[in-house]
Amino acid sequence: MYISVMGEDKKIIAWWSAGITSAVACKFALELYDNVQLYYIDTGAGHEDNKRFIKDCENWYGQKINIIKNSKGFENHVDVALKSKYLNGVHGSPCTGKLKKDVRFELEKQIDFEHQIFGFEFTKKEINRAIRFKEQHSNTKPLFPLIEKKLDKNQCAWVLKEVGIELPTMYKLGYSNNNCIGCLKGGKGYFNKIKKDFPNWFNKVAEAERIVGATCLKDMYLDELKGDEGREGEKVMAECGIFCQVELADLISDKTNKILNGELDINDI
Repeated sequence: MYISVMGEDKKIIAWWSAGITSAVACKFALELYDNVQLYYIDTGAGHEDNKRFIKDCENWYGQKINIIKNSKGFENHVDVALKSKYLNGVHGSPCTGKLKKDVRFELEKQIDFEHQIFGFEFTKKEINRAIRFKEQHSNTKPLFPLIEKKLDKNQCAWVLKEVGIELPTMYKLGYSNNNCIGCLKGGKGYFNKIKKDFPNWFNKVAEAERIVGATCLKDMYLDELKGDEGREGEKVMAECGIFCQVELADLISDKTNKILNGELDINDI
């Protein structure tokens, strides 16, 4: 699918999240569409190696990645938790809205855009999330190049390897995503690994729990967590991006299998 954007002022916003899927999705966006602008929302809690990954991707793209942050002065996800007195629950984590969604909403008001590019991958779960996102946020006019090209996360990692781009450190450490360090949606296995790899971040989240009087986990505070609880390296959270917490994302759409089987195009829903 090729889109030629009509009018000089119309833009396509491509969201780069420091994850390997978004990195490849942005590359396809630049190849497929006109007037693409790349944006990265800095949450203040990414790994230091993300700066290197940004530069490598910019060299690959031949284009700058614009870095934007929240305008409310929140330093990171822990700061949001402390100021909102809330960590995680049935309504998700407030950091998703404060650090990511609100930033996207602000940019949408500033740019006359034609479409937005999101890095949902070609898996049943991600296709379903893409469908739900498009149903709930049709105003973004979303495009999903990885679903169109049938690429999953492992294949995206291969693409980066082939062009000589080293994977971000978080992946090499065994994490399935390149989220904020100490993501408030993590489980016991995840936080035991964070405690070992990033003790400073672990302590920040643990201290925030005690101050707020609530925990990221269901049945204990992090400072009560034993080293043998949970499974290290387990996938405890979905790829965290500005499309997090899509309502009904786990309720499988009847369109999902049709897309998987090639009977329906993601852009036709």
